[in-house]
Amino acid sequence: MSEPTVLIADDQQDVLDSLRLLLKSEGLPALCVRSPAAALQALQSQRVDVALIDLNYARDTTSGAEGLELLQAIRKIDDNLPVVVMTAWSSIELAVDAMRQGAADFIEKPWDDARLISVLRNQMALAAALRRGKKLDEENAALRGRPVDFIAESPAMAEVMQLSQRVAGADASILITGENGTGKGVLARYIHALSARAEQPFIRVNLGGLAESLFESELFGHVKGAFTDAKADRLGRFELADGGTLFLDEIGNLTMEQQARLLHVLEEGEFERVGASRPIRVDVRIVSATNVDLRTAIEQGRFRKDLYYRLNTVHIELPPLRDRQADIPLLATHFLARYGARYGKTISGLSSDALSAVARYNWPGNVRELQHVMERAVLLAQGDELKLHDLRLENGSAPAGSGFENMTLDDAEQLLIRSALSRSGGNVNRAAELLGVSRSALYRRLQRYGIEGR
Repeated sequence: MSEPTVLIADDQQDVLDSLRLLLKSEGLPALCVRSPAAALQALQSQRVDVALIDLNYARDTTSGAEGLELLQAIRKIDDNLPVVVMTAWSSIELAVDAMRQGAADFIEKPWDDARLISVLRNQMALAAALRRGKKLDEENAALRGRPVDFIAESPAMAEVMQLSQRVAGADASILITGENGTGKGVLARYIHALSARAEQPFIRVNLGGLAESLFESELFGHVKGAFTDAKADRLGRFELADGGTLFLDEIGNLTMEQQARLLHVLEEGEFERVGASRPIRVDVRIVSATNVDLRTAIEQGRFRKDLYYRLNTVHIELPPLRDRQADIPLLATHFLARYGARYGKTISGLSSDALSAVARYNWPGNVRELQHVMERAVLLAQGDELKLHDLRLENGSAPAGSGFENMTLDDAEQLLIRSALSRSGGNVNRAAELLGVSRSALYRRLQRYGIEGR
């Protein structure tokens, strides 16, 4: 997956060349076209994260009519794609008209480089936040009232299950810790499903992938006009979780300033939307999770002790999969059935040597790695039984040769990302270094594939 792509539509080649060079210097690939028709064709054939379009083309160089027509056509193709309009023949009336018809922002030629880059990055960040929010809402709606699959029959999980069942009915804050991929999010859903709040929302927010500029808007919401791109009121995660459970994933990745803001809300029991002055109170049960050693983080001055105690009324430590030997075959069979149904494949089970290899494997990526391996194996399997070679495991401790020739580009990228996270113990900064990409670029990929890191 490439860096976020900017579609640029302008009929002047020198403008396209200048913008391409500017965006390249900022690490933003540009897809340049010279007509509205070419712009629409490009949108139909490849992924674009933001569109920057001129309002005037060959047919009419002053009215902006062609650009406004293009804006409307883009909205029909993808109403969620942010579109920034620009023109040399600027007027306040034309700018207002474009904004009324759905433009996200307005740039006047000649443009200011810093402002143009800021506008594009802000629009991409806001669009990504809206996509995350929509995905969370859809997941919550789909999961409401559905039983949570939580396979835990091994002795190592007995205490976890007993403690989870004892505290589920209370409203005490719960902190779930454990290695990357151990199933902290699944346990949080399980606790919610056992609670008196089971019929109310379960809202998850990945704090590790949340941009600093969007922190308050994402958690607490905003009102229309609170900032440049706030075109409508928006509920934050706290309000969406009212009456239910708010799952704060990757809590250990918050900055000290973000920790202070969150602590204030938890202590006061109320907050204000960005741009509003009226306090809002909600009834929310907090469950948080992290793979960070918070006690060490406190000693190093990276995490607030008062926030730790606020979150840690009950602490549940999830053991790694290698300590849950009895659960491994059960989980493998469970994932085999899930992905067999998803991909329309009838697979009776695992062969004896495949099952033996699954049991011997060390699973450094824990349950998430097992899930990924089983999904890939189902996709690659050609018979009615899963064979050892379908698993692509090697020496019981690490993934085998990648088999890229049988994978899509997305499959290969996910494999490389998961491998880097396994080698780095789930640390996103270290994994980004191993992959040779920036931390923000890796976070975008993690969000796209639903992979967690810290």
